[in-house]
Amino acid sequence: MLGLALRSVRQRPGRFAGTLFAAFLGAGVSMAFNSLHDTAGVSGIDDTSAETLTTSGGIVGGYGTVLVFLAIASTLTVNVRQRGDEIELLRRTGATPGQIRRMVVGEAVVVALVGTALAVWPAMLGGQALLGAFHDTGQVARSVDHAFGAVALSTGFGVTLIAAVGAAYLSVRRATRGAAPAARGRLRTAGGVLALVAGAGSLATTFAMDATEPMLMAPAVYGAVLLSVGFATFSPALLRGVLGVIGRLLGKFGGGSYLAVQNTRERAAELAGVLVPLVLFTGVATATLYIQRVESHVLDASGLARSVEDKNAETLNLIVVGVIVAFACLMVINSLYAATSYRGREFGGQRLAGATRGQVERMVLIEGLMLTVTGVGLGTLAGLTGLAAFTSVRTETGPAQSPLLWLGIAATAATAVLLTSWATARRTLRVPAVAAVTAAA
Repeated sequence: MLGLALRSVRQRPGRFAGTLFAAFLGAGVSMAFNSLHDTAGVSGIDDTSAETLTTSGGIVGGYGTVLVFLAIASTLTVNVRQRGDEIELLRRTGATPGQIRRMVVGEAVVVALVGTALAVWPAMLGGQALLGAFHDTGQVARSVDHAFGAVALSTGFGVTLIAAVGAAYLSVRRATRGAAPAARGRLRTAGGVLALVAGAGSLATTFAMDATEPMLMAPAVYGAVLLSVGFATFSPALLRGVLGVIGRLLGKFGGGSYLAVQNTRERAAELAGVLVPLVLFTGVATATLYIQRVESHVLDASGLARSVEDKNAETLNLIVVGVIVAFACLMVINSLYAATSYRGREFGGQRLAGATRGQVERMVLIEGLMLTVTGVGLGTLAGLTGLAAFTSVRTETGPAQSPLLWLGIAATAATAVLLTSWATARRTLRVPAVAAVTAAA
């Protein structure tokens, strides 16, 4: 089956483009930040510089590990679901579930290794740029040179391979075992509840800390991230709830709207791969950026000079939110592209049944709008919860916050979802309807 996996990747590289991109981006982020551990371990470095580098590498490296797994898992899940006919054909021709699993896992390993290898050079440049940022803010001595060694390489390859193997195994196991939806649902529910409980616990930790504690922002941000993960886990059910509220209204605005409501209701579980990064994008951006604004306002109002710890916290927050937001936004685009580009047969069948090309395009845009409302709404709830916990401890009343920052976050999410959906659907609709329906899966 390994030979079949290699031939599968070689014959249809476009099918694995999303996974390759996720592995490349995830490995690059992981190696760039973990190279700070290599830099901190160089002999002769001062304690302050070493602490700054170790803290930055540990925090963002930990986030990176979670993001890599989520990114690869989402793209692989979409890939395996789209290969249902192929997997069924293999089973009918004599392939056992174990052989199919080995084939899909082998494909994932090949793609992950290629993606990680391609990411080594960009990760080295990214690590040097990160160290330069710490030099410019005076948090790391300029005499410290960047090092890219065993920690970065082992973490990059190890995390990416483990994520690829684990995500591929779980995805193909679902495809080859059709009898365990209830068990999977219970496992997903348990994971979501655990994330929500852990997020609530992290937020509760904020109230147990002193208002002047340098690390006060950390539990509030962590809580918002965990709440975002928990909300994202239950996003398919919540999406159906949104449809229940606005479905009848949208159904009155023409065929495209009706198709969008029906398709989204049927594909709610599949759309979790898009909703997870979308909720994370909104929640992390809202919590981190607004919390940093509150902290900056308090420090400026005090009239005191910012300490090294304050600069470290601000830099870390901006780096963390930049990495997670950029990664999550790109994964929204990647997941949507993968999910929409393989709907050619569905679009062709709808057109043969009487739907116009314009109606199909409107259907896709309305689906994207419902995804945006659900994802942005859940992410905003998680982010504002973290902000409320931090503000209630750090300030007595808290400065009034402008909605412009949130509007920018929401506009970015909406643009990523709607533009990707529309552009991909428009490209897919160029194929004649008959050809799309008769094309091989």
